[in-house]
Amino acid sequence: MTYEAWSPLFLGMVVAMLLTTTVQWFMYRERIYGLYALYTLTWAVYFIINHFGLPINIGNFYKLLLSYSSYILYLELAKVFLELKSHPKFLRWVTYVQWALVAYCLIKTYIYLLTDFWQTRLHDLLLHPVRFALLAVGAYIVLTFYRSKDMVVRFFIAGTASLMINHAVTVLLLIRSTSFSLQLPLWQHPDLFIQMGVVLDLIFFSLGISYRHRREAVRQVVVEKDLENEREHHYRKQLEADLILKQLQHEKTEVQMRALQSQISPHFLFNSLNTLSSLIDESPPQASEFVDELSSVYRYLLRSNENELTTLNLELGFIHSYFHLLRTRFGSGVSLEIAVDQAYNRAWIPPLTLQLLVENAVKHNVILAEEPLVIRIRTNDQRQLIVENTLQRKPLRVDSNGVGLSNITVKYQLLNQPEPTIEEEGGWFRVTLPLLVPQNMLVRQQT
Repeated sequence: MTYEAWSPLFLGMVVAMLLTTTVQWFMYRERIYGLYALYTLTWAVYFIINHFGLPINIGNFYKLLLSYSSYILYLELAKVFLELKSHPKFLRWVTYVQWALVAYCLIKTYIYLLTDFWQTRLHDLLLHPVRFALLAVGAYIVLTFYRSKDMVVRFFIAGTASLMINHAVTVLLLIRSTSFSLQLPLWQHPDLFIQMGVVLDLIFFSLGISYRHRREAVRQVVVEKDLENEREHHYRKQLEADLILKQLQHEKTEVQMRALQSQISPHFLFNSLNTLSSLIDESPPQASEFVDELSSVYRYLLRSNENELTTLNLELGFIHSYFHLLRTRFGSGVSLEIAVDQAYNRAWIPPLTLQLLVENAVKHNVILAEEPLVIRIRTNDQRQLIVENTLQRKPLRVDSNGVGLSNITVKYQLLNQPEPTIEEEGGWFRVTLPLLVPQNMLVRQQT
């Protein structure tokens, strides 16, 4: 069996790997795939040259150019496989070797194309030191990295070792003789061992690149999973922080509401005691009845401090009791008119809002039997509660401690609701309050 019979098999294997690597390069566009594709291409062309009947010097020139270009590309692949950026001294040494190979190719190009020196015995002898130098470079790389635990490096070292072993056999055959023919027995032809070494080298390199790609893919998945976990952790922390912030805001609002309501209790008690003091002197029986009503009213007042909101129905019930106290003191000098749509009985308002507005009306206006103070409480179609009274201002300015209207406004602000509107129109002082209507009540109204 001759080398000529086996050569197409090696060429087909190299071409198949070249096609596979080219497809991978177009898919991933990574530098290592591009280098590997060029490396495989140079060897494929080298194998093809053997089947052309070129003049000896031209054929040797092409083989020289292709084989040493492959060695230069091999060293470039070594930089990637062995991650020589982390070994700067070794990286510089490999770069020097590459430039030395470039210089050698230029010299040999001159010899093969422009001189007859390539035909001399001296030229053949001078080839051997270069070949041994290449073997030494490969051996040095193998000895330096063969203990590496990295599988990618191990594949590269295995490929290098295969190439160097077959290259050593080729050198020994070349030393024995320099005249070869495709018709030589299979195991005596140096190109057989060159091609065997190249094919094994390409196979190990391919395995190394595939393993590297798989490892990078797994690493990318792990990184993405870590990033996803980090995002979830950050999102969870953000939710917890938002929840804590909302709890703090709610607690702050609750404390502020409690503070406002605590202002009302002593204020209301103070006015009620003043009224009671007057009744004791003027009508003791009425004072006794007043105390009973005051007890009922104050019971509601204490209960209201426990909640931020109350229903309009409960608040109106309280106003009826509170107005009884006012009628006890002022008689027919004060009048209360209520026209509230029953559909809003379950709507919410801050507790004691109506009491503050009614008390404010009594405090700042003249109350006479012949000119009674009229107070109206009504609703409109915009889900608003309107509390208004006739304007009968006292001739002397009444000092205010700021508890009334400002207290109501602050309550609505804390509840994130529209503020009440205050206006004077047509002899009336009017305060319009937004009602907080539950969603189920809105659905029933729409149906």
